[in-house]
Amino acid sequence: MPLSLHRSPVARFFAYQAILACLLAATSHAWIYPEHRDITFLAIRKLDPGRRALFDRLWADARLGYESRLSAAAADSTQGEGTTTIDYAAWPAIAGDHSVSGADLLHNVLETSWILEVADITAQLKNGIASAKDRSARINHLRDSDLRLQRADPEYATRAGKNNVHFLLARKTTEIDPRTYANSSIRAGSELNAAGTYVWYHYSALLKAARLSRERMSPAERSALARAALADEAFSLHFLEDTFAAGHVTGTWGDASLRKGTHDYYNESGFETRSWNGKAMVLAGDAWMRPEDAERASEVISASLAQFVDAIAGLGVAAHLASSVPPPSDPDTFNVGRNIVHIKREFDTTAIQLFAETLRETPVPALGSGFGELPRFRAELGPFIGFAPAAFAGGMSGGFGMDQTQVGGMGGLSLAFRVGLGIEGVINEAGDGLVFLDLGFREDAPSAKDIQESQALDKLGAIAAQIPARSAYTLRLRLPFWLIPGDLLLAAPTVGLISMPTFMQMAVAAGSGGLIPWQTGIATPIGRFQFILGREVGVSFFGYGKEEDKMLIPISDVPPVETPIVGVRSIQLEFPLVEYRPFRTFSMNQSSSMVVQFYGGVDIPTKVSVVAPVGAEEPSLRNNWFIGMRVAFDWRYYLGSGQGGHR
Repeated sequence: MPLSLHRSPVARFFAYQAILACLLAATSHAWIYPEHRDITFLAIRKLDPGRRALFDRLWADARLGYESRLSAAAADSTQGEGTTTIDYAAWPAIAGDHSVSGADLLHNVLETSWILEVADITAQLKNGIASAKDRSARINHLRDSDLRLQRADPEYATRAGKNNVHFLLARKTTEIDPRTYANSSIRAGSELNAAGTYVWYHYSALLKAARLSRERMSPAERSALARAALADEAFSLHFLEDTFAAGHVTGTWGDASLRKGTHDYYNESGFETRSWNGKAMVLAGDAWMRPEDAERASEVISASLAQFVDAIAGLGVAAHLASSVPPPSDPDTFNVGRNIVHIKREFDTTAIQLFAETLRETPVPALGSGFGELPRFRAELGPFIGFAPAAFAGGMSGGFGMDQTQVGGMGGLSLAFRVGLGIEGVINEAGDGLVFLDLGFREDAPSAKDIQESQALDKLGAIAAQIPARSAYTLRLRLPFWLIPGDLLLAAPTVGLISMPTFMQMAVAAGSGGLIPWQTGIATPIGRFQFILGREVGVSFFGYGKEEDKMLIPISDVPPVETPIVGVRSIQLEFPLVEYRPFRTFSMNQSSSMVVQFYGGVDIPTKVSVVAPVGAEEPSLRNNWFIGMRVAFDWRYYLGSGQGGHR
């Protein structure tokens, strides 16, 4: 059903958040920027001396007119924090994740200022990961980097959200051979995938390289063609490198939660497979790359670069590829962010042996859905229902009476039914796009302070407490916000309808801690901490049942024994400040976690009526302020058809 403009803002917001979850789940990039660059750096260094010299000459040609932007060395060992230039080793890192085509890649490398900021952020990330002493420190470095990358490159999280271009197609059977698999990866109408995208762009690069070997042109023309060829090859290398990331080999079927959960699990935990030519290997993935992973991938990347260099030298099959359409002097414009499937393209059949030379060294992808498939894992992504029992305790500023200013203690229990949408960790584990609505009931024990020190009142029991035992209906709402609480509710029917990409960027920022990311999660070895002021509010309706709450409200100059009994209704507003989750488990389609919140708030009396004695003066009431700690058990059941394992 299409979205209706007449839906309530809350309905629109949940609809937009569902769209956001589905789109962002597909943006699980493979190797992070510094990992991509390290692989390419090693690959360039592995070229034999003759090919390396020719490649360096091509790089020198490409730098013509851009000497201040492109580093003197194609693989610059001095690149690091605060760099003012981009080397070629960084181009595959920029491809795919920070650009959607060869043409887009070249433009961003040469013409944008933000790409230098991206290079600096990722250099800091590399140093941070290298110094991380435990998993939580690594997660925090990734959190900081992703937040900064999103600000530097606003399309970072959503650029490739329409497809699975960074992943390998799953095998349909165990009998499939490399040639059949390669053909299925590039066939017109097949889903965009890493192997097919590598073939597409590598072929474009080879055609341009062959032109460089046989055509005479001016230095400026040669420089432009060199840049275009290098851009296409770099774009292809990004996806060839992706084929070695564990989470991108294990399959992409299922709903968004299943795809992302499986991706994240195998990237960190590793995956055992073999190459098409039979070499056994254990793969890691995004942000978890080991030296052996870089070595393995760089060997294949170097082989692809060698084919590219041979074409420039006029050697081998690549130098004699035939094309019915003359190769342009500009980079390829096939957009992997906008297209969903491969479009028809004619390939010179002699190029098959070149593709086979590299692809036979890549990992064999896992089987698709069905008998023999790998265990699947789910992320906390999608709609859910659940329960949230909780206990709470704290202190309050007194009672509702104007003279009840002595601080007292309070406590109680609550139980709530919960419905919501999990969008946690869409970019990384620090994210919190959690949306939920709780409806429940609470029972409060009498406060620890009596209204007055009086033997006569002591005989009345619990009703003599400043706040007697009482119960309430409860409502709790949690929504991320971009700058101020509730702003996405206003943005959904306005910004969202005018420009969905803009709204999505706002929502991504909101889920990542806000425009000023002070609400990002902080991972530690003992659990996860987060500031959440404004992100969640609890509302309790006291005395709104069959009858109002009965309590004694002392009045100045009235003897204790004549203190009137009054009926009170109040609305209590609770604002959590800090949240701590010491553990979190996820199994199949259920999750559970312990949540500790420190909060503050106010209890606002809305109605008072004298019960006894009849005709007594109606007392004036005041707001009652409080602080406290709430310990809850957060259990969720995620709706959907995906099947998964433990996580």
